[in-house]
Amino acid sequence: MESASATLDQLTTGDTGAERDQLQLVTFEVGKEEFAIDILSVQEINRMMDLTRVPQSPPEVEGVINLRGRIIPVIDLRKRFNMDRGERDQHSRIVVVEVKGRVLGFIVDRVHEVLRIDRKIVDAPPSMVSSVDSDFIAGVGKLPDRLLILLDLDKLFASEVLGAADIAMQRAS
Repeated sequence: MESASATLDQLTTGDTGAERDQLQLVTFEVGKEEFAIDILSVQEINRMMDLTRVPQSPPEVEGVINLRGRIIPVIDLRKRFNMDRGERDQHSRIVVVEVKGRVLGFIVDRVHEVLRIDRKIVDAPPSMVSSVDSDFIAGVGKLPDRLLILLDLDKLFASEVLGAADIAMQRAS
């Protein structure tokens, strides 16, 4: 298993020593848990919009969206995390990211904030930190009032998920 420090090194957001000691993150909620990803991975955050379902697409692909003429597959993180399907509401968002050179969106229940934290408060994930597969977790940030689960997008959207997203895009074309 890759060490947390090696995974966290991939989240470096600056070049100066002070910036390298900081992580700039977008925080969001799925289910009752709060997660974060490196802000540099995020292309944009959109309100929930109509998804076009793609016949015979893999279960993790919720559908596709047309974002300014670009077809983008959308993954439901609740499905990816094997959580119960929740109700989407006015707080639901689609976070558009680039992973391994591919652009995709994922649905979250609510986006909270952009947060800058010190790397020193991030620990390797314990085996049972959340209901989410520990392979998807880059680390756990210990904030004064809560724990923040840092996701590893490369592992979360591994080859099989990216392949499923590609299939959905081909079928949508």
